[in-house]
Amino acid sequence: MKKTSLVFLIISVLSFSLLLAGCGGSDKDTLTVWAMGEEGKRLAELTKKFEEENPDIKVSVQAIPWDQAHDKLLTAVASKKGPDVLQLGTTWVSEFADAGALLDLTPHLEEYPDFAPENYFSGAADTMQFEDKIVGIPWYVETRLLYYRTDLLEEVGYSEPPATWEELTDAATKLSNRGDEYFGLDIDQNDKIVPFIFAWQNGFDVNEETGELNLDSPEFTEAIEYYHSFFRDGLSTTRKGMDIVQTFKDGVKPMFLSGPWMINILNDQAPDLDGQWSVAVLPGKETNTSSIGGATFSIFHNSSKVDEALEFISYINEVDTQLEWLELSNTLPSRVEAWEDPVLKDNPMLATFGEQLENTKGSPQIPEWEAIGQELINSLERINVGGADVDEELAAFREKVKGIMEQ
Repeated sequence: MKKTSLVFLIISVLSFSLLLAGCGGSDKDTLTVWAMGEEGKRLAELTKKFEEENPDIKVSVQAIPWDQAHDKLLTAVASKKGPDVLQLGTTWVSEFADAGALLDLTPHLEEYPDFAPENYFSGAADTMQFEDKIVGIPWYVETRLLYYRTDLLEEVGYSEPPATWEELTDAATKLSNRGDEYFGLDIDQNDKIVPFIFAWQNGFDVNEETGELNLDSPEFTEAIEYYHSFFRDGLSTTRKGMDIVQTFKDGVKPMFLSGPWMINILNDQAPDLDGQWSVAVLPGKETNTSSIGGATFSIFHNSSKVDEALEFISYINEVDTQLEWLELSNTLPSRVEAWEDPVLKDNPMLATFGEQLENTKGSPQIPEWEAIGQELINSLERINVGGADVDEELAAFREKVKGIMEQ
């Protein structure tokens, strides 16, 4: 999406939305922070301590539901009445940076050395930057691992989790052969990042400097064929409405890909499975690369409280504060140094996430990437569910991407 397209979208949203009231630029005494979902509700607990240490700064956190956040941010850009500090999902950074909504933090790196990219996992560091600017500081991170039933894998001959594409296919085949109602690997068909994880593992990459997406490369095509093979061969199901916790518990879906949030969900909702499941770094081909996501904190471009906003982000991203946030929210620290703490280092499952975070990629910092990912999901549904030819559908997909990039 070019800047003109985003401006048109912003105007469209603004014409159907009320201008935001009570935002950071209008309140001379309070630093306003927009945070999303449950994080926004919990963040107030951290701000109390920040205010105690910084009595001259009052912080007001507004929790915004994720399903409303994107439109609200668009309206803020159009009205120029945004918060001082805003949380962004990593895939949104490039879109709002491209629209000029995010303050360039590069001039502040000397004063705040903890903001330097080398303090973060390389995948997270990629999400901080747009063109030659630092526009966001990673707050927390997530990545995808392989969740698997240790007992069921042992029954089909795997005392260790599959480590390669070939082993993953073989294990999934043996697990699905237990009966018609069983599958080998669950793949969330709405998850835009999984096809790209396979592509990265196969040597695919986007050249952000030249704008070459390389979606016609053999590496990308082979990865999509591999992704499709799980559905083609009945190792994964296209049927919707099957609860992953229940099907994991029942052994119907004994392997799946997911993030750190699933640890507590399984512990809470399937306590009887204790000792019968674990996590592993992803099986790989050329590499075992996984994705990196999470959230960043940015400063709205016309904030009148830049100094206070910098102090707030610096405090939130201190190692001790990140570890406190881990305890409050069960989200993973973005600072590499935090992973030396025993609470992470001595927990086998969390330590595995730390191991995988050493080999991750973030979504390319291209404003159109969200739209491209959705088009790929649409194409894969036509392939996996509708029986469309892979080569023909990918050709149509590339044409649609060309149109998206030319808008």
